[in-house]
Amino acid sequence: MRLLFLIGSAIILMSVAALSFVWPPILWSLLIILPAVGRGIADMAQTKQAIKRNFPLIGHARYLFEKIRPEINQYFVESNSDGRPFSRNERSLVYQRAKGELDTLPFGTQKDVYATGYEWINHSLAPVHPDATAARVVVGGPDCKQPYSASVLNVSAMSYGSLSKNAVLALNTGAKLGGFAHNTGEGGLSPYHLDPGGDLFWQIGTGYFSARDKSGRFSETEFSKRAALSNVKMIEIKLSQGAKPGHGGILPAAKLTPEIVAIRGVEPGKDVLSPPAHSAFSTPLELIAFIKTLRDASGGKPVGFKLCVGKRHEFLGIVKAMLQTGITPDFITVDGGEGGTGAAPLEFSDSVGTPLNEGLSFVHNALVAAELRDRIRVIASGRVNSGFAIATKVALGADMVNAARAMMFALGCIQALQCNSNKCPTGVATQDPALVGGLHVGDKSQRVARYHRETLKSFFEVLGAAGLTQPAELKPWFIMKRVSSTEIRSYADIYPHLALGQLLTDPHSTGMSRAWEQASPVRF
Repeated sequence: MRLLFLIGSAIILMSVAALSFVWPPILWSLLIILPAVGRGIADMAQTKQAIKRNFPLIGHARYLFEKIRPEINQYFVESNSDGRPFSRNERSLVYQRAKGELDTLPFGTQKDVYATGYEWINHSLAPVHPDATAARVVVGGPDCKQPYSASVLNVSAMSYGSLSKNAVLALNTGAKLGGFAHNTGEGGLSPYHLDPGGDLFWQIGTGYFSARDKSGRFSETEFSKRAALSNVKMIEIKLSQGAKPGHGGILPAAKLTPEIVAIRGVEPGKDVLSPPAHSAFSTPLELIAFIKTLRDASGGKPVGFKLCVGKRHEFLGIVKAMLQTGITPDFITVDGGEGGTGAAPLEFSDSVGTPLNEGLSFVHNALVAAELRDRIRVIASGRVNSGFAIATKVALGADMVNAARAMMFALGCIQALQCNSNKCPTGVATQDPALVGGLHVGDKSQRVARYHRETLKSFFEVLGAAGLTQPAELKPWFIMKRVSSTEIRSYADIYPHLALGQLLTDPHSTGMSRAWEQASPVRF
């Protein structure tokens, strides 16, 4: 588009110059054409707005529509908590923080506080200044030799291939600037993850990209080579993803470049469809053994797994395998069924997988009731974009959170919903070089780091308002939710709260007794 603009501008200017000898009044048209050409060149030269860089002059229409629509729609459309695109309110908050703009707004509460689903945190009349050192969480159980001090907020899994190289570079550079970590997604380790030097959570999916042999099966040799890299701080086995649990990853052929073919070791010209299940293990006990294999092969780095909760007895089978072997993961990432993705069948996005709050509460309580929680960190992944959103996940048992869509907004994503078409207008989720070039790595990495910093600042301000000095003090009864027009309940009332060891001593009182009885360490 930028090349077409330059060519078109040159043709217009030459035509005007030629015609001016025949019809001098046409010189007046230069008063319109020259400023337009100048504006277009300025659009291509600026780095803050990818839409204007990729679509000179034309891109201004988007920002014009933003200006003229009612401000109430721009900032205060109510947030939705399902898997649909983020509301304008949610996006605007991220944009403001990423750009360093004021995120304070006049006229008080703009949400309908009497609407079902409205949530808030109870404040204290004795607010405090929280302990800033609590913004780090040490990940590493008793078998871990290289524990990692992680930020409470990190970049969730998004692969190179799904995202452009400039988007990955900006995310990793932002992670380095801000002192947080960047999950690679299942697409493997690329130069764009490694070159900036930011900390990485290396995700191992069913395709074993960057850790596979020529037949596509897991290779411990290939894994060991890359797990030893200093950038790689933690390894995450992807069992399932919230947006399409039980389906496997999808990278459309339209986004498959020769470089991605080489990195992933796949066939060119075809959709890359990761298998729905792993070939390296098929039972809970084999999963636990695989965790040990990866931990040993990585030199003792933290190893865990990610899942969207489905059949509860299958997760409890993993718990029984932990109890039987004494081997535990260093962390478990819980993804919500409302999770986002660049490509997934509609039925899977809308109707498969447990939502995050229910899945997170279940995993946390199962580990507590099995006396395993103190060995394992729990990470919540899904629809986190604010300090209050982090607080709700911590209240349900998370030690830390990962964010994907919010980080994409910080990059400049406008939620055009073209992720799977290779036509993302902001250069975030495309492999088209003409569009990728519009995303300026230097500017966007600063925005990612700034968004992270301001959101954590907001989280700790919320904690302080509740009279708490650190995240561990945040409990479910601090978060309130309107469940009907006349009824309010706390998270403690809505979600189960099991006692230490309760599954082992009195499973029938847990609400998990049937699933616990069905659970087996030798089969899923």
